[in-house]
Amino acid sequence: MSKNAFTILEVIIAIFILSLAGSGTFILIQQTLIGASLNQSQLTAYYLAQEGVEIIRNIRDTNWLQRKEDWKDGISLTSDYQLDYQSLEFPDTDCDLWQGEYLKYDGNFYNCSSGSETKFKRQIIVTDETDYLQVRVVVEWSDRGKDYSVEVINHLYNWYDI
Repeated sequence: MSKNAFTILEVIIAIFILSLAGSGTFILIQQTLIGASLNQSQLTAYYLAQEGVEIIRNIRDTNWLQRKEDWKDGISLTSDYQLDYQSLEFPDTDCDLWQGEYLKYDGNFYNCSSGSETKFKRQIIVTDETDYLQVRVVVEWSDRGKDYSVEVINHLYNWYDI
């Protein structure tokens, strides 16, 4: 009489194959979640870098609206700064010279003064190139023990008087 049953070796091989398939799926899901987290941080960093350029642009545009003689008035060209969306001039009372401080998040906006500390640092460097201002914004952060940074460079011209 013949018995149809699995041998212990067949059972061990089947468990091994199922374990490989399950762990491969788990690793794939884990890498996808890590990638999504990194993409979210990169997107936030690019938005923060663009906001840094917009802060300087806002100061320039305010000079035009107030009919100031110098379109660069209020824009310091001597140091690197960390400004936030409320900044209207250099130096800002809440945001001083760039010292590698982390931005804070108050639930709505990233700023220098209130809220919980984030993983992002933003440095704004303005260089006077005579005909235009070169605005360079560097946003840095660390994630899972690795350092990342994004950089945005923009040129602001005095097109209002041209």
